[in-house]
Amino acid sequence: MPSDQIVRKPLRVREQSRRTLDERLALRFPGPFAAFARLIGRLPTRSRLRQAALWRSVRLGLEAYNRRDLEAASIGFRPDLEYYPYREFVEAGLTEPCYHGPSGYRAYIESTYEVWGADVRLEPTELIDLGDRLVLLADMPMRAQASGVPLGERYASVSTLKDGGVVRHRDFLNHAEALEAAGLRE
Repeated sequence: MPSDQIVRKPLRVREQSRRTLDERLALRFPGPFAAFARLIGRLPTRSRLRQAALWRSVRLGLEAYNRRDLEAASIGFRPDLEYYPYREFVEAGLTEPCYHGPSGYRAYIESTYEVWGADVRLEPTELIDLGDRLVLLADMPMRAQASGVPLGERYASVSTLKDGGVVRHRDFLNHAEALEAAGLRE
């Protein structure tokens, strides 16, 4: 993909948040939200409207994740979502290789609470829009539930977009690996 069609911007989330009006409306009336997302998804990568909508959607989704509001965190996921957790967890036999739909995503995340508790946060540093894919780079401070040992991991994800929603989402514990999976170099 030509570099003039790639948009890289910093992204930050608020420390404290709660559901916004647009999140409540998207959950109550998913049809109009999906239609709006399809329209935004058709805009050129460098469109200011597209960038504003994407950055807001991702920021709100991360804030919802951080406050454990998984219903709001999965608003942008399509019903046919394929969610791939960290390769390292799959190879260790801790998780399934793939979870399907927003409910599969929520079930996986809820199962991680038993190990990591409520101390896992995503602190994004950058969002990269490739048109049909989004790459999120973040830090992930956490504390193990049983031992209380603080850990600091890197987090990255590559989301594939289709018709304005996320149809495929892969998580990584390594920024360089995610960038490579998206066809970028760090």
